[in-house]
Amino acid sequence: MGNVVLVFSMDKILEMKEYYSTYVSNKVPSGGVFAAKLPNCMITAYKSGKVLFQGNDCEREAERWRSSSAIGTSRENHPVAKSQRSMNSELPSNISELSVIGSDEVGTGDFFGPITVVAAYVRKQDIPLLKELGVRDSKNLNDEKIIELAKILKGMVPFSLMTLKNEKYNQVQNSGMSQGKMKALLHNQAILKVLEKIAPEKPEAILIDQFVQANTYFQHLQGQQRIARENVYFSTKAEGIHLAVAAASILARYAFIQYINQLSEVAGFKIPKGAGSQVDEAAAKLILKKGLGVLPSFVKMHFANTEKAVEIANKKKG
Repeated sequence: MGNVVLVFSMDKILEMKEYYSTYVSNKVPSGGVFAAKLPNCMITAYKSGKVLFQGNDCEREAERWRSSSAIGTSRENHPVAKSQRSMNSELPSNISELSVIGSDEVGTGDFFGPITVVAAYVRKQDIPLLKELGVRDSKNLNDEKIIELAKILKGMVPFSLMTLKNEKYNQVQNSGMSQGKMKALLHNQAILKVLEKIAPEKPEAILIDQFVQANTYFQHLQGQQRIARENVYFSTKAEGIHLAVAAASILARYAFIQYINQLSEVAGFKIPKGAGSQVDEAAAKLILKKGLGVLPSFVKMHFANTEKAVEIANKKKG
């Protein structure tokens, strides 16, 4: 199995994460930003700026990005190292102890179901209790624990949930809107709603789980009547920096689970999460049961899974 290692800026790595969003895995190694499993290539990006391409198609996938690679630059003068230092230095050193609105999203890499974005406000005096309850990144919790914690959090913290349902998602995606812009709009709306709920109180910081660089995020929001800008910070792995983001990730995952359960009821069988082969089979089953026309209300149509599901359904028909 071949492998290629290239080095990129964090901005480019986040662009890659969005590009490969269909294939992004929930399992990320220590020090990693994202991992994506393509049919013939595994891509792992690290906070150091290094991106590892492994598999039969590693050369072809690496070639997509090679022109923007910063490989060959010494570590001391490495542009990635500088950008990471400046990004991390923007965060208040005591941010984990502050009263913060945290914002996170779920469902961007799932074929079935919506994108759910939650902004949640955690006051500094509530941090010890949330720690005792076991609040942490939702990716490290099973569905049962997420449901248990979400029911507690709903009564504890001010929050706002934004749900981009499949029909609307497919509509705006067909119009040319990127998933990154969709997420920026949803995060901004959720944060503004929480700011309204807690007014006149103000958070000491707003922390968004980073999916694009700050300047790109605000570019996505151009033209919006209201934009939350004051004390807004961005960081990857933000759920490990402040419990407000962890709480937001749990509430967003809870909403996503509920929606998947609703889709399962409509479908008449259990809808799987993710974007692996199991969702191809489930979508094919849905096509055979209810017809191709129902797919836009269940799935993100531009995912490669759509074509695979249609092929499976056609084979089973034949």
